[in-house]
Amino acid sequence: MCGIVGYIGTQDTKEILLQGLEKLEYRGYDSAGIAVVNGEGVRIFKEKGRIAALRDIVDYNTHGTVGIGHTRWATHGVPNRVNAHPHQSSSSRFTLVHNGVIENYEHLKRDFLSSHSFISDTDTEVIVQLVEKFVEEGLSVEEAFRKTLKNLKGSYAIALLDEENPDVIYVAKNKSPLLVGLGDGCNVVASDAMAMLQVTDTFVELMDEEIVVVMKDSLTIKDLDGNVVSREPFVVEIDVSDIEKGTYPHYMLKEIDEQPFVIRNIIQQYQDENGNLKLDASIRQAMQDADRIYIIACGTSYHAGLVGKQFIEKLAGIPVEVHIASEFSYNMPLLSQKPLFIFISQSGETADSRAVLVQVKKLGHKALTITNVPGSTLSREADYTLPLYAGPEIAVASTKAYTAQLAVLAILAVDTAIAKGLRPDFDLLKELGIVANAMETLCDSKEEMKRVADEFLSIHRNAFFIGRGLDFYVCLEGALKLKEISYIQAEGFAAGELKHGPIALIENDTPVIALSTQKRLDLNIRGNVKEVVARGANPCIISMQGMEEVGDRFVIPAVHELLTPLVSVIPLQLISYYAALHRGCDVDKPRNLAKSVTVE
Repeated sequence: MCGIVGYIGTQDTKEILLQGLEKLEYRGYDSAGIAVVNGEGVRIFKEKGRIAALRDIVDYNTHGTVGIGHTRWATHGVPNRVNAHPHQSSSSRFTLVHNGVIENYEHLKRDFLSSHSFISDTDTEVIVQLVEKFVEEGLSVEEAFRKTLKNLKGSYAIALLDEENPDVIYVAKNKSPLLVGLGDGCNVVASDAMAMLQVTDTFVELMDEEIVVVMKDSLTIKDLDGNVVSREPFVVEIDVSDIEKGTYPHYMLKEIDEQPFVIRNIIQQYQDENGNLKLDASIRQAMQDADRIYIIACGTSYHAGLVGKQFIEKLAGIPVEVHIASEFSYNMPLLSQKPLFIFISQSGETADSRAVLVQVKKLGHKALTITNVPGSTLSREADYTLPLYAGPEIAVASTKAYTAQLAVLAILAVDTAIAKGLRPDFDLLKELGIVANAMETLCDSKEEMKRVADEFLSIHRNAFFIGRGLDFYVCLEGALKLKEISYIQAEGFAAGELKHGPIALIENDTPVIALSTQKRLDLNIRGNVKEVVARGANPCIISMQGMEEVGDRFVIPAVHELLTPLVSVIPLQLISYYAALHRGCDVDKPRNLAKSVTVE
């Protein structure tokens, strides 16, 4: 959520900033703005809504070679033009954009800025006013910036302009992601490298509580005490074409279709030249040493963790607990003697998960991050990382990252089992190949999934997803997808739990989507379907090949029973996609949501 771009160089910056912000739209936002510096001062353009609305108000006769931009996801103050970034100090000398949350902003107002008038309702405006106050008291801009940062409590990624010194952008970060890019005759700032790949593929990562003085031909990193820090740049290995939609109408549909390729890529990345599983020996040892695994995640990644628990317990024989990060952070349970923490995050920047990681490291426990972004904060600060190799995921509703997480968790479980002498009775990499083929078949069934969506979800405001065992966890994910992008109130339930309360919600023609991919539970789930049908529900049974019965609405190609969540989720993804289309929803950028959740 929220995104920052900045450019300082020789080219006109408007279009560079606007294109950069468009690359950050996936993060989620409700307003946007840019600031451009030229000989006449700083010109600011900002607007509520999409980047397209911002483009409509930008004066293209305004030229400048230095600028900053921002997409805002509201935390303090409603989404409107006034609360949109950039924000300025009282004299308009300083202009600033900020991601994150300043927890003590009201105390700072009271202690330092009681005589100041504020224009917006944001915590961000406090930062820029503090910088100006400290400069007016005699500090240099850099000193005032450092003093301001030392007084902030919370998370921030900041880019600051000084109208009186337009040849520099001051940058800082704490807990929120931010990179500085090295270009040819220019330098850039970005929350995500993808935003500035059109300018450079070479970036320097910033650590918490660091500032950077960025000029067009140099940059200097310092800590908050002013000590210079040296750090080598890295090259981002992302093909620009990977983040384009191509011929697809939406990123979500493109990413659903990419899932077979992702699974095949994971197979390739995690096998050696002999066709055996290939994992870092230190990860294998950490898994063997653990007496209990704690999986920490949020949203879709949490649902992947629930499936991963079954993989690890059934195959490797290690007890596993799965926790929602935002709850664990403030209500840590009694831990085992030798725990290993596994953090699952598509972006690797999830603030709730990072808050847990910080606590875990203070306690001296080992941590493994499973993420799609190896250089991310969770990856960098954990002891070990397993990459997803899924490629950039742009749509807010996660699809290919989820199935990639399941595949990597299965690889981790099987590798640990083999190391412990508990060799599974199947060849995982071969079975994942079968999964990839089944995924292709399902991705080719779009028209049928569109018909299912039209039949069951075109007019209804509510829907149930029910399953047992692994199917229950997939139902949680299916319900989340539907509510995320179509705004239909959807809930996933363990089918046997219906009669203990939720069945009271069943009304005439209520859509109930039931999964049945586990042979030993097939009769149970079909009995539960009969229970809801008796109360008037309209059932949609999705079953596995070899278990189908007359009346089943859709049959999934057969795969190994333990790996069914990788394929059974695809019909649910497609059903959600077409339900959202039918209702005219913004599939890739659903309301109120953000792709990268960088505040707690």
